[in-house]
Amino acid sequence: MSTELILKVLADGFLFTPKALIRDAGGILDLFIYTTSLVFIAWMPQKVPEQSSIQFLMVLRCLRPLRIFILVPHMRKVVIELCRGFKEIFLVSSLLVILMFMFSSFGVQLYGGKMARCTDPDIKDRNKCVGVFWRKIYVSKMKIPSAPGNDHPRMLVPRVWANPRNFNFDGIGMAMLALFETLSFKGWLEIRDTIIMQCGLAHSIYVHVFVFLGAMIGLTLFVGVVIANYSENKGTALLTVDQRRWCDLKKRLKIAQPLHLPSRPGGNPFRAFVYDITQNIYFKRLTAFLVIATSALLCLSWDSLKPYTVSLTTISVVFNWLFVCEVVMKMIAFSPHGYWQSRRNRYELLVTALGVVWIVAHFIWMNDYTNTFGFCVTMLRFSTISGKHATLKMLMLTVGVSMVKSFFIILWMFLLILVYAFAGVVLFGSVKWGDNVGRHANFQHAPRAIGVLFRIVTGEDWNRIMHDCMVTPPFCTRQLPPLDSFWDTDCGNWTGALIYFCSFYVMITYIVLNLLVAIIIENFSLFYSNEEDALLSYADLRNFQFTWNVVDVNQKGFIPVKRVKFLILLLKGRLEKLLAEDMFLLKHMCHELERLHNGDDVTFHDVLNTYSNRTVEIHKSLQFEELLARQELEYQIEEEVAKQTIRSWLDSCIRKIRLKQKGQQSLIHSLRAQNEALVPSAGTPATPGEDGKPEQRKRKAGVTERSGSVTGLTGRRFLQPSRSDAQAEPQVPETSREMRREGTKKRSGRSNPPKGLAEVAESNEKDVTMMPPRQNTLPMDGSIGEEKLPSEEEEARKALAESVKAIHEWYQREMEIMLSESDSDYDDSNYGY
Repeated sequence: MSTELILKVLADGFLFTPKALIRDAGGILDLFIYTTSLVFIAWMPQKVPEQSSIQFLMVLRCLRPLRIFILVPHMRKVVIELCRGFKEIFLVSSLLVILMFMFSSFGVQLYGGKMARCTDPDIKDRNKCVGVFWRKIYVSKMKIPSAPGNDHPRMLVPRVWANPRNFNFDGIGMAMLALFETLSFKGWLEIRDTIIMQCGLAHSIYVHVFVFLGAMIGLTLFVGVVIANYSENKGTALLTVDQRRWCDLKKRLKIAQPLHLPSRPGGNPFRAFVYDITQNIYFKRLTAFLVIATSALLCLSWDSLKPYTVSLTTISVVFNWLFVCEVVMKMIAFSPHGYWQSRRNRYELLVTALGVVWIVAHFIWMNDYTNTFGFCVTMLRFSTISGKHATLKMLMLTVGVSMVKSFFIILWMFLLILVYAFAGVVLFGSVKWGDNVGRHANFQHAPRAIGVLFRIVTGEDWNRIMHDCMVTPPFCTRQLPPLDSFWDTDCGNWTGALIYFCSFYVMITYIVLNLLVAIIIENFSLFYSNEEDALLSYADLRNFQFTWNVVDVNQKGFIPVKRVKFLILLLKGRLEKLLAEDMFLLKHMCHELERLHNGDDVTFHDVLNTYSNRTVEIHKSLQFEELLARQELEYQIEEEVAKQTIRSWLDSCIRKIRLKQKGQQSLIHSLRAQNEALVPSAGTPATPGEDGKPEQRKRKAGVTERSGSVTGLTGRRFLQPSRSDAQAEPQVPETSREMRREGTKKRSGRSNPPKGLAEVAESNEKDVTMMPPRQNTLPMDGSIGEEKLPSEEEEARKALAESVKAIHEWYQREMEIMLSESDSDYDDSNYGY
């Protein structure tokens, strides 16, 4: 410890530096303990007289375990929180002290000197209380009368006029001590009965009024101050109602976990059937009934010598096999991996395995050891009933969370008990046994002293133990001077016992236990808050758990960020209404979760916290610092989402423009291709006198060639219209007319072609080939040679008009479809959902 203090002084300084050793409460405690130990080691006395300075120095050395408060930051925080509320606790304590002083002063005036009586119950006058008398000795306190002729043993006892052993009102100090014991509801009936016996029934109102004012009002006020002080130190006392609800919601969300319930198997009908059975409400009730019935078998002792033990163990074996069947059915329904995901299922599997081991051991040995192991397994089985009901589960959660939160307070209480146990060994280690200090309750060594202090924590006869430790001569043996050490006498320490027990009772019962009550009340309100008071109801939370269970198929506890949008859209309740009111809420939530881990997987609590932040009114629920941080985050998210929305809208507009330009270019190319198809395959016009006219010969012979294509000047082949095409003159679109006008302007210097010839511009737009019309006839009734066929150029013109019209209609339809699409259809492409 010397090296530790030297290093602290060299590192932080001793007095004048900001983190000096003297300026810290922990440093002062270290220095005090070190100084006390150093003085005791330097002194090292051989004898320690009773109630001497060296004995007091030994008591101070018992404070050494308090250094743990300094070494453990959480415990130091607990002590600091208690010290912060010392002012309010001191004021309430002062109020109780004033109340006790008033009633003790009144009691001294009324009952001073009136509580004493003679040890001989037959003597009522103090002047006659002299001499000795025969006192009967009873085996028990019931004082059962003896049978005729068989008297109880007797002994001579001196007559003494004395006050009751534990209290009196002869002085203000003893009166206040008696009233302090009354505040703890210990010994007040004895005081009341003595007052009634000595002064009359009407005087009992004195004790009743003090119990009402002091115990029921004063101590209740003390409890309220401790709880309020704890709330103020936690910061919850200064919050609004909505802010408290938000704090409760955050704690509830922190505890919430995925359901770990596998989905219903769809591919295997047998597994699906078993799954439906295990999830049926009657199956769950049957399981709970079996657990209760198994536990009911412990109502009788499983003694191997009793005749009914075999029947009880046989029934327990049958129940254990039923539990094995339950585990097997759940494994079939959930699969072994899905069954292992739940912690409750693991615990039930462990208990079931122990049950199977007990069954095997029971049929092999069948003795008291196997019976003991069997009812231990049954008790473990009974503990599973808490998870089969919602209310019991809430109670278990309350107890569990309270134990976790109060761990350091409980540890501080144990440490305080350890310090008091060491001090009790020094002060009362050799005190004689009395009515309550005896074989099981004494301070001879530290473990036994710890047991006594645990008994005092519950308030069990603490005042009687205190009075036994106050024993003084002539009721004890004290050696004459020169005195030896304090452990050579069996007398107590009156002043030390008064300070020791009263301070311990106040610190443990009135402060530490009330802190535990405050924590339990806080957690009880956390789990049992009204649905109207909760910002996020249990139904919404349960719905989120079920929805997460649907999306998280592999029960990993995290999902890809791309599935978040699907998860949010599946949620029902409050968020569904908010999504209907705000069209950008979904984008904001998805973007917030995406930027949370830079696009990586998100956990159950990540999505749940985002869900809760978006469903509450942050202006009412969040505290100032948290509200500023949240508003800044939401502003950044809205700005980024707006940028992405504008970028996606611009991309969609550019895409539409490009598609429109591409459509126009494709239309021009198609028209040019159709125009090329109408140009004859020869470069010069054919003369009527030439012999090489195979096509004309065929037509004259009455045969029309339908090859489905026409060869242009460029050597490419294009589709040729058939006879089944419409005979009506098509309406040429405006685009085609404009092209014709341009071609007409270019041909303005040439002679007009004959009537009936097609006027088509070639790709080079320089030469136009004019062909004379060909006369082909067809029969009127449809036979060949009766009716005159239209010329080839007219048929090509009709085909061109129909093709242009079809292309124009297709282009108009595509433009209408593109213009009818909203900008939001293109926004999601930039998010990667």
